[in-house]
This record gives sequence, C-alpha cells and structure tokens, in this order.
Amino acid sequence: MVSGQPDNQPARVPFRTVALSIIGLWATYFALVTLRGELLALPDFGGLIWLRIAATLCGMAITLGLWLVLRPFDSQRLWVKIVAALVLALPAALLTAQTNAFVFDSMQSQLDRQVREQAGVPDPENEDLQNEDLMADGGIPVIDSQFYRLTELTFGRYFMLLAWCALYLALLTGEKARAAERREGEFRRAAKAAELRSLRYQVNPHFLFNTLNSLSALVLTGKTQAAERMIQMLSTFYRRSLADDPTSDVPLRDEIALQKLYLDIETVRFPLRMQTRYDIPAELESALVPGMILQPLVENSVKHAVAPSSDQITVTLSAREEYGRLVVTVADDGQRDEHDDTGTPGFGIGVENVRQRLEARFGREANVVSGRVPGGYATHLRLPLLRAREARAA
Repeated sequence: MVSGQPDNQPARVPFRTVALSIIGLWATYFALVTLRGELLALPDFGGLIWLRIAATLCGMAITLGLWLVLRPFDSQRLWVKIVAALVLALPAALLTAQTNAFVFDSMQSQLDRQVREQAGVPDPENEDLQNEDLMADGGIPVIDSQFYRLTELTFGRYFMLLAWCALYLALLTGEKARAAERREGEFRRAAKAAELRSLRYQVNPHFLFNTLNSLSALVLTGKTQAAERMIQMLSTFYRRSLADDPTSDVPLRDEIALQKLYLDIETVRFPLRMQTRYDIPAELESALVPGMILQPLVENSVKHAVAPSSDQITVTLSAREEYGRLVVTVADDGQRDEHDDTGTPGFGIGVENVRQRLEARFGREANVVSGRVPGGYATHLRLPLLRAREARAA
C-alpha cells in the first residue's frame, strides 16, 4: 500500500491468480533451461527432461509455500511486506536449490565427467586436488565444487523468487486498487440513493399539504360525501406511493395509474372545472421511470391552471418515443403566469425537484423542458428508454 497505512480489511489476491503466476514463473524457467541446454548441446540433456519436470514441480510447491507464509503480511505496510519478501525468499531459495541437487544427484557426477571431458580437463582423484589443480587464471574453479554449485544455484533461485514476490506485490496492489474502486462505487451509489430519497420525500409533504387544504375546503363547504370519498382515495394513494422503494424505477403504467388516482382526488374538489386525458401507447407502458416523477408536474397543473380558473381545464398526460428516448409530457390548456412559484421562468419548485431527480438518476442523459405552448403550458421529460432488464444492467 503506497500510503504506508495498514488496511483494516486487506484485499486478497485470488488463489487462482496466485497459482497461475507460480505456474507461469516455473514454466518459463523450465522453457529457458531447456532452450539453454539445446543451444549449448549439453550431453544427454534431452534425457534429463523428467528430472527437470520433477525439479520444476518441486519449485512450484515451494513457491506456493512461500506465498502461504507471505499472505499474513498482506495487510501490513509496504515496507514490511518488502522486508518479509526479502527474508522469506532466502530459505525458500535454499530449499529449491537443495531439492534440485537431490533430484539431479544421481546424474550430476556423470554430467561433470562429460563436461570435463569436453573441456579437456583431467578427472581429479579427490576434492582437494580439484580445488588446487583445476584453477583458471584469477583463481576461479573451472569445475565447481558441490558447495560452490549449491551456493550459485541458491542465489539464482533467490533472485528468481524475489521476482515472483515483486509480481505478487504488484498483483496485491492491483487488487487493492480494484477494491478501492468498488468501495468508491458503493459510496457513490449510496450517496445517489440518499439524494434520490431526499428528493422523493420532498414530494410527499407538498402533496399532502395541498390535499389537506382541498379536504378542508370540502368540509367547510359541507360536502361531506365528497370529503369522505377524497379521504378514501387519499388513503389508497398513500398506500400505493409509500409501498415502493423511493429510489427505484417503476413501469410507466404504474406511474400513470398513481397520477390518475391523484387527479381523481382533485376531481372531487373541481368536478366541473377539470378534465383529464391520457395518451400512453401500449408499447411504452412497460418503460421505466422514477417513481412519482410526474407528481409535482401534475400538482402544478392543478395549482396553477385549474384552481385559479373558472373555465374547464384539461390536464393531459402523454408519452411517446423520440429517437430511441422516452418523452413524457404533462400539459394543460390553462392560462397561467410562467413565473410559477419561484420567480424563475419555467422552473417552479415542482419542476426543479423533477429536474434534480432526473439528474441524480440519469445524469446528463435526461432533461426537462417546461414552458408555454400554443394553447396552454407543457412540461416535457426526456429520459433514456429503459425496460426492466436494461435498468438492472444500468
């Protein structure tokens, strides 16, 4: 870990990845040794292939053991992991060298004799004579002693195992980076869900306030039957609207059905002044939209077009597909001030809530256009055309 701080929940390199790295290391070593033997035309080198395979398998097993003793250091600081690799790789290298010597012990003497014969060097009778007589210029033995050969092999394997340790630390760092990305994604999704929840919950109190005002007006005017009917529909509306996850999408048919219920509630208040019209193609009924996304827009039509008017107003909910996108429209034929309830042209509180919810859900892939149209006022929602399976993938 670059920061040098220990992880509370360390990332782990999958065993399959570790196994493949070990197999790749030793398979490469086996291939290079084999190629070297062929290029140097070492005597009877091809006949030793099974011994080389056995030594390679032993090396894989020892490297796997090295990983097991390194694994507890995964959660430590980077310098601790580096020191652990430097220290633990040494006995592992010595063990691989000893194993290699054991595997090739029966063939080593014969191989040494053949090499000496090719080099034109007489066969010494004892180890002392070998060390005294078989010296090249500079005091380096021409034919290595067993100890010298084991030492050289140990150091060679040590650096090879260090290379694997470096690869393992790189894989571990990659896993940490991916884990950090996953956590960041989870945090983003949680923040996004919280934002959607907050915006969705802003809708309910606003709607309840308006509905209770309507109910109060009915009671004060003595319209008890209408008030009772409104209470029943209000109960049904809240039962349906609160049953859904506030961050989830719903089929357009369910959203339209919920808004129809709301408009039925308002029709009790304005039985002669409000008409409703729905134009939802059957092929778009399964398209997904954020739950209650149309509620503020429908409320705006009732509040700013129906309520202040003495004429009959038609509220229209429609949908269409446009260039592979879903366009949902809430419109009315009332005459209203475009500076709704915030003083901002075309963007009242309700419209702004819808805009923020769409931005939180779809980013720049969705937008809201609201304003006067010939014969009234309309708000158009343009958003990706998603079905249930596509929404899960998104």
